Amino acid sequence: MLLTGAIITSYRQKKTGRAPYKWPTIEPPVATVKPYTRILHGDTVIDNYYWLSDYFRKGPDMANVLQYLEAENAYTEAMMKGTEPLQTRLFEEMKGRIKEQDESVPYFRNGYYYYTRTEEGKQYYKYCRKKGLDAPEEVLLDVDTLAQGHTYYAVTGFNVSPDNKLLAYGVDTVSRRQYTIHIKNLETGELLSDTMHGTTGGSVWANDNQTLFYVKNNPVTLLTEKIMRHTLGDRSGADETVYHEPDNTNYIDVSKAKSGAFIYIYSGGTLSSETWYLDAGKPTGAFQVFQPRIRNVLYSVTALDDRFLVLTNQGAVNFRLMECPLDRTYAEHWTEVIPHRADVLLEDVDEFKNFLVISERKEGLIQLAVHNLADRTVHYVDFGEEAYTAYPANNPEYETTNLRYAYTSLTTPASTYDYDMQSRRKTLMKQQEVVGDYRIEDYKAERLYAIADDGAKVPVSLVYNRKCFRKDANAPLLLYGYGSYGATMDPSFSSARLSLLDRGFVFAIAHIRGGQEMGRQWYEDGKMMKKMNTFTDFIACARHLVSEHYTTPEHLYAQGGSAGGLLMGAVANMAPDLWHGIIAQVPFVDVVNTMLDESIPLTTNEYDEWGNPNDPDAYSYMKSYAPYENVEAKSYPNMLVTTGLYDSQVQYFEPAKWVAKLRTTKTDDNVLFLRTEMDFGHGGASGRFDYLKEIAFEYAFLCALEGITV
Repeated sequence: MLLTGAIITSYRQKKTGRAPYKWPTIEPPVATVKPYTRILHGDTVIDNYYWLSDYFRKGPDMANVLQYLEAENAYTEAMMKGTEPLQTRLFEEMKGRIKEQDESVPYFRNGYYYYTRTEEGKQYYKYCRKKGLDAPEEVLLDVDTLAQGHTYYAVTGFNVSPDNKLLAYGVDTVSRRQYTIHIKNLETGELLSDTMHGTTGGSVWANDNQTLFYVKNNPVTLLTEKIMRHTLGDRSGADETVYHEPDNTNYIDVSKAKSGAFIYIYSGGTLSSETWYLDAGKPTGAFQVFQPRIRNVLYSVTALDDRFLVLTNQGAVNFRLMECPLDRTYAEHWTEVIPHRADVLLEDVDEFKNFLVISERKEGLIQLAVHNLADRTVHYVDFGEEAYTAYPANNPEYETTNLRYAYTSLTTPASTYDYDMQSRRKTLMKQQEVVGDYRIEDYKAERLYAIADDGAKVPVSLVYNRKCFRKDANAPLLLYGYGSYGATMDPSFSSARLSLLDRGFVFAIAHIRGGQEMGRQWYEDGKMMKKMNTFTDFIACARHLVSEHYTTPEHLYAQGGSAGGLLMGAVANMAPDLWHGIIAQVPFVDVVNTMLDESIPLTTNEYDEWGNPNDPDAYSYMKSYAPYENVEAKSYPNMLVTTGLYDSQVQYFEPAKWVAKLRTTKTDDNVLFLRTEMDFGHGGASGRFDYLKEIAFEYAFLCALEGITV
C-alpha cells in the first residue's frame, strides 16, 4: 500500500526521526492561457502555452515570456530560501573536496608534452606545453584571463598545427554551442585576424600548416551542415565549401588519421553513415567517398600504414571489424578481421603502428582488447573490479607501445594509467585527489538486475556509505537514468555525490534500454516504436529497489536530464505514486511539437531516434508517451525542473510549458519548481566551481524533502 499525505509525514517522523521541510505558503505564478490549435492526422490538440516559445521565435509575447520565467525563478528562490544555509554548506563541502591547484597528466604529441593546470581560486584553466618534462612551460592559452568579463565562457577544439607553430581553438560566450574559431601564433603570441564563426569549434590542420578544415553550422537549426576549407590569411567569407550534407537527419564532422596521412569527413545518423577521405598532404584536392551510404549500415574508418580498417554493423548488429586495401575501399573489397559476436559489442578502434586496441562491451562492461599486429596475439587489460568505467584516453602518438587509458568506478576516483602493450605493465599516472578524509573502504558499490515487464534483465549500479546505510527500506535513494541515443551510463566516481551519500542517500543508475550497455540491440529496443521500454525499464528498476528493501516510495527520488528529462516526465505520468520527488534537468518533454517543427535546432537529426510525427503511426505512438501531452488531473511527486534560456539542445519553452500545464492540472499540494538559468544553456555554468552551486541547489531540494537540514 502506498502512503500519502499526512500518513507519509507520520511515517517519516517515526522511522527516521526527521520531519520534512515545511515549505513557505506562497502562491506560485500561473501562466496565461492562450489556446493554440494543432490539427494533424485528424487529431485536434489545444496547446494553451504555445506562446511561451515566443522568446525563441521573436514573437509578440517575448517580454511576457521573460516576465513569466523570472516570476517562476522568484517563486522557486522564495520557496527554497530556508534551504540557503544548507546550500552554502553543500557548496563549500563539494568545493572543499576539489584540489584547486592541480595539473593533468601530460600527454606526448609531435615533440611536446601537453597538459592543463588550474590555480587556486580560479574558475578556469591554462592550456600548456613543454618541450621536455623538465623544460620551461609555455602557456598556450590562459582561459582564466580570456574568460574575464564573461558570464559564460567555453573553449573547445584545441588543435596545434603539424609544425607546432599555430593553435586553432573555438570559443562560445553564449552557451548555445555556436563557436568562433580563432588562430594563435605560438611563436609570437599574436592572435591572427583569421576567425570562423558559427562552427562546432573543432578543426583539422592539413599537413601544409596553412589549411584548416572545420564544420559550419546552419545559423537557424544549428545543424552541422558544411565542411569548410580555410587558407590562412583569407577572410572567412572566402572559405570554400568542400562538403555540403544533403541529408538533414545526419550529423557531420571532420577529423584526421592518427598517422597524419588522411583527413576524414564523417556523415552519420542513427541508421546509416558515410565517410569521405583526402590525402592530408594535398589539401586542395577533392575528397573521395570511401563507401557510399547504405540504408541501415553504419561504418567508421581507421587507417593503418598499409590498409584501412572498417568497423561496421553490416550483417552484424553488434558490429564486426573489416579491412580493405588503401586503393579499393568499397564494401565488396572488405574482408573480415573480427567476426560478429552476439554477446560482445565492438565500440571503437584505437590504432597504433604495431597494435590495435579494441573497445568491447560485454555484460554491460567495457573490455580493452590489445591486438599485437606483429605476432597476432590478443590479450585483455585487467581492471580488477566488477563494476567500473574504462576507456582509451588521449593517445595521439601513432608510433608507440604505450596505451593511456582512463579508469573510474562508483568508489574509485578518476584515474589515468599508462599501459605498455608489449610488456603488459600498467602504471598509475594520476588519481583524482579528493581533498579531505575520503576513504574508499567507507563506501560500497553493488550491481543488481531488475526484471522488466517483458522479462529482460536490466542492470542497476548503486553505491552508498557503509556507515550510513541500513537495508531496512528507510534509506533515501536517488535513481538516475537516461536511456537514449545508445548513450551508455557507465558507473563513475563523483566527489560532489559524497555529500549525498554521507547524508544517508543511496545513489543508483538504471542501465535501461535506449542506452547501449548490453549491446546494440539494447539500444534498438529502446527507440522509435519501442521507446516505451525505456520508461517501463526505469519503473521496473525502481520497484526492484523497493522490493529489495533499499528504499520505499516515500524515500525514492528520480533524476535525469535532456532525453533523461523526457524519461522523468514519462515516469511521472506513468507511475506518479512511486516517487517522492523528481529532478528533471533541461527535460525534452514536448516531444510531438518539437519534432513537428524543423526550425527548432536539431529536430531533423532526431527522426531516426523518435520518429517523424508527420507519419500517422509515429505521431500516435509519440503522443502516447510525450510528457506534455499526457499531463492529467492527478497527484504528482514533488518536482524540480531546470532549464537554460539559451539552451540549443532542448529549448527553454519545453520545460516552461510543461510546468505551466502541471500547475493548473495536477491535484496535489506537492511542490513544483521551475528554475531557468538566464545566462546559460544546455550544459549549465562553465566555471569549475559555479556548476557546484547548481548541484548544491538540487541536493538541498532532495534533503528538504527528506527533512535533512545539515
